[in-house]
Amino acid sequence: MLDPSREEDARRLEELRADPTIEFVDSWSSQSASLEGLRPPLDTEVLAESPRFVHYPWRRAVVKILGPRSFRRLRLDRNRNLITSEEQDRLGSLVVGVIGLSAGHVIAHTIAMQGLCGEMRLADFDDLDLSNLNRVPATLFDLDVNKTVVAARRIAELDPYLEVRTAPSGVDADNLDAFLDGLDVVVEECDSLDLKVSIRLAARARKLPVLMATSDRGLVDVERFDLEPDRPIFHGLLGDVDPETLTGLSSGDKVPYVLRLIEVSGLSARAAASLLEVGHAVATWPQVAGDVTLGAGPIAEAVRRIGLGEPLSSGRVRLDSSAALDRLATSATAATAPLDETEPSATDSGPTEDVVTAVLTAASRAPSGGNVQPWTMRPTEDGVAIALDPRRTSTIDVAMRGSAVAVGAAVYNARVAAAAHGVASDVDFTTADSRTPLLARIRFLEGRSPEPSVTYDAMWRRETNRVRGTGAPLPAHVVEQLVVGAHAEGARLRVVESRAEIDEIAEIFAAADRIRYLTSRLHEEMVSELRWPGDADPDTGIDVSSLELGPRGDVALEIVRRPDVMAELLDWDAGAVLGDDTAAGLRASSAVAVVHVTGGDLVDYARGGAAVEATWITAQDLGLAVQPISPPFLYATNDEELQEVSPRHTDELAVLQRRFRDVVRAGQEGTDEADDSLVLVLRLSIAGPATVRSRRRSIDIGEAPLP
Repeated sequence: MLDPSREEDARRLEELRADPTIEFVDSWSSQSASLEGLRPPLDTEVLAESPRFVHYPWRRAVVKILGPRSFRRLRLDRNRNLITSEEQDRLGSLVVGVIGLSAGHVIAHTIAMQGLCGEMRLADFDDLDLSNLNRVPATLFDLDVNKTVVAARRIAELDPYLEVRTAPSGVDADNLDAFLDGLDVVVEECDSLDLKVSIRLAARARKLPVLMATSDRGLVDVERFDLEPDRPIFHGLLGDVDPETLTGLSSGDKVPYVLRLIEVSGLSARAAASLLEVGHAVATWPQVAGDVTLGAGPIAEAVRRIGLGEPLSSGRVRLDSSAALDRLATSATAATAPLDETEPSATDSGPTEDVVTAVLTAASRAPSGGNVQPWTMRPTEDGVAIALDPRRTSTIDVAMRGSAVAVGAAVYNARVAAAAHGVASDVDFTTADSRTPLLARIRFLEGRSPEPSVTYDAMWRRETNRVRGTGAPLPAHVVEQLVVGAHAEGARLRVVESRAEIDEIAEIFAAADRIRYLTSRLHEEMVSELRWPGDADPDTGIDVSSLELGPRGDVALEIVRRPDVMAELLDWDAGAVLGDDTAAGLRASSAVAVVHVTGGDLVDYARGGAAVEATWITAQDLGLAVQPISPPFLYATNDEELQEVSPRHTDELAVLQRRFRDVVRAGQEGTDEADDSLVLVLRLSIAGPATVRSRRRSIDIGEAPLP
């Protein structure tokens, strides 16, 4: 550190300037400008502080920087108000020691970066090896350099005013006392078990707190010997063992102590397995940069609390990022409650070995319009029965055709579950039962029956995913597989991939959505299907989180759910914006899949429902996000039915329906329109995972079977 106002330093600077191999780096003017821009304005004395020149021999460079007070004030300015100026000054008096500079390197650098000490001591006997570069933020230029020197250089390039002392021979019985003398906090990150014990015994004798972060599942260990001088080391996990005993043990004999110390039951599966592999398939304990870096933050926070006298008790805590991400995946993909953490319903418990329960549970996971689940399900003497429940219909479920589609999808799931449990089955649909408009009987048979084309696991993972897609085209093999799967269930599938045709469908469906919002009965039913946090019936309907609207969309939803607002828009003949989200989702899709069947009775629609489910499951299993779309005109077959859907917009719906049918039939010559029924539309996208999954009502298999 060279001060040009001192004669000796000025002379040394001239010598360095005369050396053509030395680079001078001068950003002092920009530093000064930033300093003057701080608020509140600094004292004149600080602003007038003379610059310094820092010589970095290993860089063959000299850097011009602000003086010590102004440098620290500017470098740590962004800490405010998370750390106040007064707290920063107090922390600047701390002396922190870090022992072990593999995992300890990131910790030491983080503490220095945050300005949590005024002096740092680093100890490690080892030189940097290429294999260390998976977790130590050094470079190839640092190989074969002692690890304390590598860390000290990096800190010096960050803050040359921070005093750093190195112990490149590490710590042992001869120098441990000298290393610890004068410290306020000890961070222990070494590999030697006996040294770990020695450090804690010596720290406890001096009433020094000891901090440690492991590199598996975010374990942070705090021992406040400054507050509890009689506390057993390692929280008593090792008992009354002494360092000498450990030193004399072989590696194999140390294993029981290591297992007690790291609490193997809390290790990740891979880390626990690696314990068995150390010395065999792997040379030493594996560590990765993400886990090592994760430990630096909580250790820095612990140092800050100790330095400021804030509450921090002894103990252990796991800040497990992997487990946190697992919970994220569970809430997004498993059949459990959404993020409000409500208890899962009985049908969300996952696959089961009991055939009847498995079949009914699988059937209950089928999709339905608005997730109304328009069925009742019961065991029978030779299988199960699924009946359409006319009490759970809606206006756009014209003549209960959409409900029949849902029943067909449920039957398909039941067949998948039966086959997965080694049970053959056949299905009989009837519309002649006086108790229900449509009844499906699934009978369990001896022998084997044709198995559905999808797997049980894939069926179980099926979900509605409204996440906006990338618009990327489908892989070449996908369409063929989807078409074959639908055909196997007796339906036809048209997959629209043309961007022009998708844009046309987006325009049609946006206009149809506007009509749905502006038709009071349709709007009321649509809002009644939405489930908000705290709603009394979360096992049916659509969780608003699954709409993937984001914060701005959530605010908009609060507005569009209001019938008085819709009435105003209707009166103004406005509301084109109401279809924008549907249009945007379609335009961001990769394709639009439309399922058709021949015939128009409920059995035909149920057959189409099975094809829908087969298509949906296959598409998702191929990596696609799938969202069903049911425009208000979908199940209407004539003007009278369109009149029932929306009396004020009958003509407009008829035009939209015709436009959609024209797009879908493009290139599909030979289809008899009079005998062709639209079953459902699926938006296929390449997108991220859904936020939540729909829930289902419980299935009570204890009720009396249907005759």
